[in-house]
Parts: sequence; structure tokens; C-alpha cells
Amino acid sequence: MAHLKTNKEALLARVRRIAGQMAAIEKAISDDAACNTVLHQVAGVRGAVGGLMDELIGDHIQQHLAQPGLSDAERAEAADDIIAAIRRYAK
Repeated sequence: MAHLKTNKEALLARVRRIAGQMAAIEKAISDDAACNTVLHQVAGVRGAVGGLMDELIGDHIQQHLAQPGLSDAERAEAADDIIAAIRRYAK
């Protein structure tokens, strides 16, 4: 996916932030932090992962569905890919 190469550094920065948030959750649980603290941290991770997914979906649509010159077969495959990803994510 060429568009991932274009946004590679920004995407990696998002992933690293999420990894940092997960490490903070691990530490909070290890340190017996209050439940509400851990719940808020988990909610933050969920939002961050959702934001990453939104960005990836948007990029995929722009590059593989909305691009002029793509064949119907290419568009159909890209649509199937995005539908499958959304279905997995929504579970």
C-alpha cells in the first residue's frame, strides 16, 4: 500500500503512542491503581485505536476506491477489503 509509505512516520508515531498508553495501563494494573484510573486509560487507548483505524480507512478509500483510472475489479476488491476490515473491527 503506497499510501502507508507516504504516511509511514505519522502512522508509526500513532502506534508508538498507543504502545505507550498500553504500557501505562500495564503499570497501573501492576501498581494496583484505582479502577477508574485504569478504565479511563483503557478508554483512551480505545479512542486512539479508533483514530488510527479511521485514518487507515480514509486513506484506503482515497487510494483504492476514489482514485480515477481504477478498474471496476480493483474498486470491488478494495471495497471488499475495507468491508472485511470494518466487520472485524466492529466485533
